[in-house]
Amino acid sequence: MIEIVLASKNKHKAEEIKAILGENYNVLTQAEAGAGDIDVIEDGKTFEENAIKKAKSIMWATGKVTVADDSGLEVKALDNRPGVYTARFAGENATDKENIDKLLEEMKDIPMYKRDAKFVCCIAVAKPDGSVKTYRGECEGKILCERQGDNGFGYDPVFLYEKYACSLAMLDPEIKNAVSHRANALKQMSEDFNR
Repeated sequence: MIEIVLASKNKHKAEEIKAILGENYNVLTQAEAGAGDIDVIEDGKTFEENAIKKAKSIMWATGKVTVADDSGLEVKALDNRPGVYTARFAGENATDKENIDKLLEEMKDIPMYKRDAKFVCCIAVAKPDGSVKTYRGECEGKILCERQGDNGFGYDPVFLYEKYACSLAMLDPEIKNAVSHRANALKQMSEDFNR
């Protein structure tokens, strides 16, 4: 059994990562590992910078192998915005609804063939020996003109996954977990762990 600490207090994210990695992994939240009072400020200019900062901070606090992710949405027609500001696109503490509303408003005059977008996930693994490695996964699609589906979270209702001709919010969670940007990055990480 491989034990890793997730640099997050979010149990939902820990469960999603455990589901993707499988039963050979024990995934602890930072709170479960004794670092629940640490809030890492994500002030990096890239997903990689933010993930590395989070992984190192929690690894130093726990002394255990720590995994952190930073992810977001890049929209080609918006010069790859919102990028690292994905969660706060409509402002600090913005809701998913407010972020989607802002995205749809900014894209209202952009035709479908120019609505290319991708979800990006960078996973950083920090080990007590001081080593850090990153893995990058992507999930490509387009931004829809309106919400579709009730599953998922964040921008899933407006992200068209073209292979299945539906939004990520319409996919069965098991399918989404198999094709997501986070799954792509975690598969690379898992392959490294199992070498």
